[in-house]
Amino acid sequence: MALTLTVSDEIKDLAPGFTRLVVEAHGLVNGPSDEASSALLDDAARRLAARLDGRAPHEDPHMAAWREIYTAFGAKPSRTRNSAEALAKRALADGGLPRINLLVDLYNAISVAHLIPVGGEDLDRVQGGMRLVRATGDEPFATVAAGVESVEHPEPGEPVWCDDEGVTCRRWNWRQGPRTRLTEASVSAVFLLEALAPMTVDELVAAGDELAESLAKLSPGARITVHPPR
Repeated sequence: MALTLTVSDEIKDLAPGFTRLVVEAHGLVNGPSDEASSALLDDAARRLAARLDGRAPHEDPHMAAWREIYTAFGAKPSRTRNSAEALAKRALADGGLPRINLLVDLYNAISVAHLIPVGGEDLDRVQGGMRLVRATGDEPFATVAAGVESVEHPEPGEPVWCDDEGVTCRRWNWRQGPRTRLTEASVSAVFLLEALAPMTVDELVAAGDELAESLAKLSPGARITVHPPR
C-alpha cells in the first residue's frame, strides 16, 4: 500500500514542537530473535546507561518533554509512560529488554539507544492511511487482556494513532494494538520516530538513518525509504 500519514491540527496545537520521521520498508525478512538482535539490544542498553550517566530515564530532557505533553492531555506520566521511557526502565533493570522478533528488537534498540519513541506497524495490516488525532472516545481499540481479545475505547481528547479500522496506538505512543504489530511473517513496515524539543532534527535524522542501516543489514535487497522529518 502507498503510505499516507497525517497529524491533525488539534495535535499540532497540543504539541507545536512535535516532529516525526518515517522509515518505510518493503521486502523485509523477519524471524525469531537471534544472537545478532540480542547484541543490538545489549549495546543499546549500554549506550543508554552512558547517556543517562546515573540519572533516571524521566530526568532526560527529551523524556521530560514527553511527560509534559502527557500531563497536558490528562495522562499521569508516572503511571502511563511513553514507549521510550518504558523501554529505558526495562533496559536498566535486572531482566533487561525483552526479545520479541528481529524487526521489533531492531527498532526497540534504536528507541533505547537514542531515547526516542519508535513504533513499527505492518503496512499490510494497516487499513487506509495512518492519522494522529485527538480521539472522540468512540474509536475501537482491539486489544488482548489476560489472553482474551477485547475492544476498548480511548478517552475523549486522548491522542491516538488510528487507521480506517480503528486505533492502532493509544495515548500517542503508549500502547500499541496487536492488529498491526510486526510479526515474524511481516514483510512491509512503517517505522515512526517521534521527537519533541529539545531533541534536534539532526538527532532525529541520526536515529532514523541508524534504523535504516540496521534494516538494510537485516534484509539485503529491501526497499527502504527515509522520509524527511515533518
